[in-house]
Amino acid sequence: MYDITNCRHGYAVYSMTNNADENEIIAIRQKFNDDFTFIKAYKTGGQGTGTPIVDPLGSQGSIVISDDGHFLFVVNAGSNNISSFKITRSGTLILADVKPSGGFLPISLTTHRNLLYVANAGNGSSIASNVTGFHIDENGMLTEIIGSAKPLSTVNAKPACIVINYNGKKIAVSEQNTNLISVFTVQQDGSLTGPILSNSSGPGPFGSVFLTNDILLVTEVGINALSSYKINHDGTLSVISPSVLNFQSATCWVSLSENGRFAYTSNAGGHTITTYEVERNGRLKVTNITYSTNDGSGAPIDSGICSNNLYVLNGNEGSISVFFTDRNGRLIRTEVIRDTQLPYLGSQGLAILCLPKRY
Repeated sequence: MYDITNCRHGYAVYSMTNNADENEIIAIRQKFNDDFTFIKAYKTGGQGTGTPIVDPLGSQGSIVISDDGHFLFVVNAGSNNISSFKITRSGTLILADVKPSGGFLPISLTTHRNLLYVANAGNGSSIASNVTGFHIDENGMLTEIIGSAKPLSTVNAKPACIVINYNGKKIAVSEQNTNLISVFTVQQDGSLTGPILSNSSGPGPFGSVFLTNDILLVTEVGINALSSYKINHDGTLSVISPSVLNFQSATCWVSLSENGRFAYTSNAGGHTITTYEVERNGRLKVTNITYSTNDGSGAPIDSGICSNNLYVLNGNEGSISVFFTDRNGRLIRTEVIRDTQLPYLGSQGLAILCLPKRY
């Protein structure tokens, strides 16, 4: 139904307001060789936290799109639930379901085929950090998977990102408070075993992305770096490139080019984006650094890649920067979308979808 590898016909861009009274998804569309246009604000049926800061949830992956492009999922951190939407061919959304997240303060999501997993941050004391899984049916309805609710390493692990690998067998969760990475194994029925705990190469593991089934990239906000790991069969991690520094500030979020050759980290404190070259074996090196906005004002947070375009949400001004990525991974800024109708401070999450030929 959807052409998610060829974006010549345009894009749909989604972010959320995280408003405390009523969380909403903001949808923006671009037709090929045309300007971006606001579609609509869609109520999620839940509440955000309403925190007016650059990164209100302290996470990556608060909005994700299903592998086939049919559904969008979003956390409602203020009401402890998650919402699913059907995505139409024109990029508009239809609310499909709202379900409790299986914990307190859901902040990050990951999906594979008909499975969805959420990392819940907990309240730091009586309600523990955990991971919970859901089955997704053909209409976008969510059903919690028995045996999928698993605690992280400690009550107050403070997860920042949950990601699943390409074959859907391993899940990795970065824990800020413990400097650990928890790895779970996904069983045939979607239930989880684990976690197996490994030390982060550097302090403050945050954003994560899988390069292949076995190679994981994780940012480190404590020292502003990116590390790569091999996930072993038993769930342990072996470091490939340890803590490759970019000498920026607040390196938290990471996106991977579709060919897997380049990773892009958002450095909110430095208002920049770092390009890392990624070798086939997972080794990393910094190749370029660029400002998120023309004047260097934007503080980039969540990001997403579709085809040869990188999109970055600027958390301090509610704008979205758009870059073309050339064959060498270099970023060429093409536009900064300022009329997004997102809050100036407090928005979160970004997901991109290629639109079909006719819409």
